[in-house]
Parts: sequence; structure tokens; C-alpha cells
Amino acid sequence: MRAAVLQLSAQGLSSTKLYNYIRIAHKQGVKVLLLGEYILNPFFKELESMSVAMIKEQALLQSKILKELSSTYNMTIVAPLIIVKKKEVYKTIAKFAPNSTSYYQQQLLINYSHWNEEKFFANDVKKLQSPLVFKVDGFKFGVISGFELHFDELFLQLSSKNIDCILVPSVSTFESYERWKALILSRAFTNNCYVLRANRIGKFQDKEFSWKFYGDSVLASPNGELLEHLGNKEELMIVDMSHTEVIQARRSWGFKEALHKRDSL
Repeated sequence: MRAAVLQLSAQGLSSTKLYNYIRIAHKQGVKVLLLGEYILNPFFKELESMSVAMIKEQALLQSKILKELSSTYNMTIVAPLIIVKKKEVYKTIAKFAPNSTSYYQQQLLINYSHWNEEKFFANDVKKLQSPLVFKVDGFKFGVISGFELHFDELFLQLSSKNIDCILVPSVSTFESYERWKALILSRAFTNNCYVLRANRIGKFQDKEFSWKFYGDSVLASPNGELLEHLGNKEELMIVDMSHTEVIQARRSWGFKEALHKRDSL
């Protein structure tokens, strides 16, 4: 499976870079493209001061563009997107496939005093369900947000689904890259699957904080090794993943087998 991460800053209503990079990815045989959080929409702190009508207009245009790109280039595009339903604003991850579109409503949102997505968005607060799961050419993907990567309960929802790769769009900041890298490698190893993380770049300044988004998009192997990573610049990262490597890692470490023996999976 050939996939790619497009590491960008917020693009607003401009689609020129998306067109250019997706053309390049298509020529390289990429089947799945992942974008980071708050690339198609302004950063959360900016959204707080925007009108719902403006947020809706932007989301509709971005959805139209990505549907066209997915269809034109026969590529599945996974992209966080802020959408509006009945004047309520939701944080989602959209999957644009050549013949269909689906949305995963983020289940766990940041709720800190300086960054309270849970209060702003209308996402349901309910018992956790399975994250989005889909296949491309027999290769199985799971999708969760960056913040959701912290929660064991979501991985329990995925544990029986034999995921080959977990896609993680994120918006990490505040010099947290070492902690994030450790978390990603740990999740990849204990679940014996690839983790492909796309983090945005750029900067936002408010009265209290300087929000520097540092990139460092990565691919972790099913053995918990760092295979690929980017710096803090705009870049396209193309990666190759193997279902065979996933199977071999699971056989070597035997984590799932141990759970099967105890009827725990």
C-alpha cells in the first residue's frame, strides 16, 4: 500500500497547493492521502470568532473540492473538516473516496481552559463507538484524531478489526514532539500495526500563547520503529506499507494470540 501525508499550514479557501500535491502523489501511485487537523479550516482559536455561516460556506467548498480531487485521481483522501448541521458546528474527519464520502465525528475533544474544543463543538458526548474503518485494495485503515490517540478505550474498539494502519491527523504544538513520538511508536508496537500521523505546520498568536505547529509527521512500523518523518516545513511524504509486515509482527510478538487464548478479543 502506497500512502502519503501532506504536511501543510492552514490553506483557507485556496486549493492550488492541494491540486498540485495531489497530482504529484497520483503520479507516484499513492492510493490514500492524509491531511493534518485545521488545514482546510482555520485553527480552533480563530473559529471561535467566526460566524457559523462563514464556517459552513468554507466547509461546503472544501468538501466539493476534495470530492472532485478524489474522483479525478482515484485516491482516497482523509481530511479533518469542520462541518455545520442545523446551525451547530461539528469537528469531524472526512473520508473522500472516488465513489463515496463518509464522516467520522470526533468522539473525544480537548477540554482544557486555554483550548476547549469540547465546549465549542456540538459533538455528541456518549458511549464510545468504533472509529472509522475502511479498506483500500484489501489494506485496512482505522482513523482517529490526534487527541484520541491518548485513550486506550478507542483502541479496544479497534482491537478485533485487524487494522493494518491507523491514520492520525493532528495539530500538535507547544514543543510536545518527543512525547508525541513516544506515544505513536508505543501505539504502533502494542497494536502491531502502522501508525501514520499528519501534523500541521504554521503559527497562531493570541494574547496569551504562541501556537507553533511543528510538523514532524511520522510513519511508525508494526514493530514500533520510526520509519519515516518530516521536519517543520511544507512537504509531501510518500510511504509504502505491507500487510505481510503487519502479519509477521503479530506472529512474532504474539500479543493478539495471548488475548485469543483467554477469550479476551
